[in-house]
Amino acid sequence: MLSYYLELALRSLRRNPALTALMVMAIGFGVAASMITWSVFRAVSGDPIPDKSARLFTPQIDGWGPQQNLKGEPADALNYTDAMVLMRAHEAKRQTLLYPVQLSVMPGGDRDLPLAANGYAVGGDFFAMFEVPFEYGTGWSAQDDHARAAVVVISDQLNQKLFGGANGVGRTINLGGHDYRVVGVTRHWNPKPRFFDLFSTQGFEDVSDFYMPFTRALDLEMRTDGSNSCRGKLTFTTWDDWLQSNCVWITPWVELDSAADVARYRHFLENYAADQQRAGRFDWAPNLRLRDVVQWLDHERVVPPESRISFMVALGFFVICLVNTIGLLLAKFLRRAGEIGVRRALGASRRQIYTQYLIEAATVGLAGGVLGLLLTAAGVPGVGLLFPPQIARLAQLDLSLVALTFAVAIFATVAAAFYPAWRAAKVQPAWQLKSN
Repeated sequence: MLSYYLELALRSLRRNPALTALMVMAIGFGVAASMITWSVFRAVSGDPIPDKSARLFTPQIDGWGPQQNLKGEPADALNYTDAMVLMRAHEAKRQTLLYPVQLSVMPGGDRDLPLAANGYAVGGDFFAMFEVPFEYGTGWSAQDDHARAAVVVISDQLNQKLFGGANGVGRTINLGGHDYRVVGVTRHWNPKPRFFDLFSTQGFEDVSDFYMPFTRALDLEMRTDGSNSCRGKLTFTTWDDWLQSNCVWITPWVELDSAADVARYRHFLENYAADQQRAGRFDWAPNLRLRDVVQWLDHERVVPPESRISFMVALGFFVICLVNTIGLLLAKFLRRAGEIGVRRALGASRRQIYTQYLIEAATVGLAGGVLGLLLTAAGVPGVGLLFPPQIARLAQLDLSLVALTFAVAIFATVAAAFYPAWRAAKVQPAWQLKSN
């Protein structure tokens, strides 16, 4: 029967090609607009590390006080003093401090022009915490952190530039005038959004070129290449003065496996802030936060407002297209009331009439999905007209988007056809036979 209903649907659609084209275009354009904006919204609002996002936390401690903080919220990063206390206490399973740095790389060989490289000063736990994949080698050890070792992990892109893609582990590179031994080469890894550094980035930057020990960067007095926020009248000229100031520039992360671990670490933060208040360093009540990845992304408002707005507008346009489709289907089905009456008189049940017209609607939805997919493929490269380049390039037409386009088109059209099909199934055969 399904093949028979499908044959009837194709005959019906060919009978009135103009009306069929209008319905297919309404569905196609509505689906395309929704899928194009969804591809952007999906890219910027997804969980960048879903299997660990509930176990990774960033601590915040208010080092400025209620007169200078951010509407009662602690700063989004830590100053040097508080950051080092947290790391030395080592109250978490894994922990890292990080801040961005920029250095020049001497390529060696016949090339004598240095390359600009962006990277991070991090702790050795960084790689295991954030599940950084490796092409060659691995990260450095805790002993390397303590020894302030001159080691480095480089990206596959930098490895390609320096060593032609060969295994660079064990080789030496010159960063900022100092030699470093390569201990690892990462595979392509650039989580979107870059949740671990939303203090200094918008979350959608290019791949980092290297990672070096945080302790080594401090030894060489490397200033941050990212944000540095201070409060009050500060006068410092030396590196030590800056370290002892209230300037925040270091992002901390800790890994906590259970609710008990989270409660224990929060208690540790509260005790530390209370100790600072009793010591006279803070003259305000303890004010701290401990947010996991998803909470942190929400707090930082990572999702651009224009992506939400464009997605909602596209959905509104799709709803309008569906309303128009309902009207067109209703007119199309009721124009065939005489045919329905004859079929009912010959023994067709209302359920069979209902099924026939829903299959016809699904056929329209399938055709609309094909058109929508073509329009989506043409529209995805053009999202750069609405969004910044670093966000626009995240929109991609992958297999999941193709499947979703067809599913939405067919489901929406069938849903829109329920009322027209119900009206068609309610046609009284006796009245139709008498009147015709």
